Amino acid sequence: MITIQNLKKTYGNATVLNIENLEITKGETFGLVGNNGAGKTTLFSLMLDLIQPTTGFVSVENIKVNESEAWKNKVSAFIDETFLIGYLTPEEYFYFIGELRGQNKASVDEFLKQFHDLFNGEIINSGKYVRDLSKGNQKKVGIIGALIGKPDIIILDEPFANLDPSTQIKLKNMIRDFAKENGVTFLISSHDLAHTTEVCNRIVVVNKGEVVQDIQTTPETLRQLEKYFEDQVNSGKTEIISEETSSI
Repeated sequence: MITIQNLKKTYGNATVLNIENLEITKGETFGLVGNNGAGKTTLFSLMLDLIQPTTGFVSVENIKVNESEAWKNKVSAFIDETFLIGYLTPEEYFYFIGELRGQNKASVDEFLKQFHDLFNGEIINSGKYVRDLSKGNQKKVGIIGALIGKPDIIILDEPFANLDPSTQIKLKNMIRDFAKENGVTFLISSHDLAHTTEVCNRIVVVNKGEVVQDIQTTPETLRQLEKYFEDQVNSGKTEIISEETSSI
C-alpha cells in the first residue's frame, strides 16, 4: 500500500533522511521509533507531501504523493497542534473535517458517540475553542478528527504524549479496535517503547535518518528495543571517555 523508494532529504550538506526501500502493507499497525533528530517527523512530513524529497519518492497505492493529490482521500493524519483550527469549537472542527471527507453533521455526530468515554465530558459541549483546551484534550481532538471518514491510512505522531495514563490505555484500545474492525493501516511514531510495542505489530527503528531495525512484534520486542537504545547510550559514553583519554 505504501512504498518508499530511494527517499532522501538533505538540508545543505546535512542528510536528515536516507531510506533505500521500505514497504508498509494494508492493515499493518506500523510503529516508528528513534531518538530526537532520527528522522521520524521528516519521514511523516514527506509521506504527507508537507516537504519535498531531495531524491526518491513515497507512493500510496502506486500514486506518488508529490506528483498527484489523488491519494489524499485515502490518508489522514495528526502530527501536531498546527493541524488543528484553534478558533473553532471542537464540534465545529469535527464538522469541518467531516465535510472535507464527505460526511454530514448527523454522520459525524453518530461517529463521535463511540468516543464519549475518551472525551470524558471535557470536549463536546464544553463551550471552549480548540485553542483554549488543555494540551491533552487538543491531542484528543486531533486524533479523533483523523479518524473521521474512516480513511485507509492514519498517521499519528507522538499520539500518547500529553495524555494521562487512563487516556493512554483508552487510546491504545481504540487504535487496536479501529484497526481490527476497519482494516485501517496505522503509522505511529512514539518515544514510548512500551506503548508502541503494545499497539504495533511491526516496528521500525530509525537512527540518523536510516532504518537500522525492522521488527515484527513479539513478546521479546520491548526488551530488544530497550537493549538497542541502552547500547546506543553505552556506545556514546565510550566515545566520550575515549575523547577525554586522548586529550590527557
